[in-house]
Amino acid sequence: MFDTMTRFRVQVLLQGGRHTQAEIAEITGMSERNVRRIMEEAPVESAERSPDAARIGRPSKTEPFRDSVEKLLAEEPGLMSLEVLRRLRLSGYRGGKTAVYELVAALRPKKTDFVVRFEGLAGEFSQHDFGTVIVRFMDGTSTRVKFFASRLKYSRKAAVTLTPNEQVETLVRTLADHLQEWGGVPLRCVFDRPKTIALKWRKNGEVTDWNMTFLHAAMELGVAAEVCWPRRPREKGSIEKIVQWVKGSFFKQRRFQDMEDLRTQLAQWLREINEERPSDATGVIPAVRFAEEQPRLRPLRIDPKNLALRFPVVVGPTAHAVFDTNRYALPAEAAGIPGTLFLYRDRVRVNAS
Repeated sequence: MFDTMTRFRVQVLLQGGRHTQAEIAEITGMSERNVRRIMEEAPVESAERSPDAARIGRPSKTEPFRDSVEKLLAEEPGLMSLEVLRRLRLSGYRGGKTAVYELVAALRPKKTDFVVRFEGLAGEFSQHDFGTVIVRFMDGTSTRVKFFASRLKYSRKAAVTLTPNEQVETLVRTLADHLQEWGGVPLRCVFDRPKTIALKWRKNGEVTDWNMTFLHAAMELGVAAEVCWPRRPREKGSIEKIVQWVKGSFFKQRRFQDMEDLRTQLAQWLREINEERPSDATGVIPAVRFAEEQPRLRPLRIDPKNLALRFPVVVGPTAHAVFDTNRYALPAEAAGIPGTLFLYRDRVRVNAS
């Protein structure tokens, strides 16, 4: 019923020991019973060994009734699961009650926003997002600058990196660098919903199709990813705020001679806001609170330099795999076989079998 990342998030939150089962159920949108069930499962180590993989091609008997249940709960949010089951049976449902109860738990509107205010305990949250800004240089020229920003919510320690694009490789590599700079991973890494993370989702925000390259990389790093729900302006605002903060505090306050000067000033600004200047939100220099937060971060599962991103490829009739306009030669017997390309920072490996 629940995808790999959701199960991984539950296990990470359980291991963190800071939330009750009831709180974890509210955070993840599932029942306490499912939280306990996931607690008893083997640890989720990678996207390859997904507990739900065996059910691919075997949709739940409740699936044809999903829209009906969603409409019912939208009209009557307090409707009991037993009453939903009764109405579905009148409509022709012939499955068990457990599947209906799980569907209701997943679709029922939440009583509170998922994230209302970006506050919390040390080592619990971080926020991450891409931003774009037009920069005008002192000689009158201008250019479009993209950046990826990360911030720990407790200490307000921030990391900002200029990026060439917003592709999945850029996101994962930059995220890994920021986490390595912090010395670990918080319990919950919150993202906006770019296609580099979530490809499809339901109206209630449940991700139905993850970007598999991102999912594999997140599992390798040990990142329990959460994404903003659509049509939740208060929640989405808490994530977008970091982009507006970077734009308003840095890009709109300074003047730059060229890109080299911009990079130099960005490094200086990050040093100032992290190590010298008290945060407006906490009144404390982020480095001071970070000293409390850093020991609460979980270690990265893998060194970012050894992280390989996975992309599906097909070996052509000439025994070449093509990826991003580059051709990679393989043994002749691999011709016509689908495979996986493992993209490292400095090398490529193709596995076709």
